[in-house]
Amino acid sequence: MNNTILPRNFYERPTLTVAGELLGKMLKFSNFSGIITEVEAYIGMDDPACHAARGYTNRTSVMFGTPGFSYVYFIYGMYYCLNIVTEAEGFPAAVLIRGLKLTEPLEANLGGPGILCKKLNITKEHNKQDLTISHEFCLYEYHLKPDYVCTPRIGISKGKEKFWRFKSCVLADMPKITLNNKY
Repeated sequence: MNNTILPRNFYERPTLTVAGELLGKMLKFSNFSGIITEVEAYIGMDDPACHAARGYTNRTSVMFGTPGFSYVYFIYGMYYCLNIVTEAEGFPAAVLIRGLKLTEPLEANLGGPGILCKKLNITKEHNKQDLTISHEFCLYEYHLKPDYVCTPRIGISKGKEKFWRFKSCVLADMPKITLNNKY
């Protein structure tokens, strides 16, 4: 594995570009590593599905901040979701990590942002973390450029017409792991 952490300028680009290029990159968190297989883009205050559509709040402040930071939030009273802030500081945008092909400490396909965070133990304590400085929580270049499809985002009630969900065509071929599976 290449241990080169993705630099800040990787994230300081248009969100749709970053989203497509995150597929095939390696997410490293604690003792877990995995290849990103699925993401969704959320872009600006004009995107009705973006948390920033309601404006600047304490919760969304990280989205208006420095690109390359984590945005972790709690949904449905039971799951955390990991996003990575993109674009220029002051413009709220992020990419939700929806799928991961776990490679360490075991091989498994984590499908769904809540399951992914639950298995990796990503919680609100990991919100607003700079992903460009520590090998403990970061993204690595992995030199995979998988083919992917773009589809409408899922699990939202507004903005469904945007084809901003990016899913790898080849990386997600392992059976999905469920919350009942044990390590």
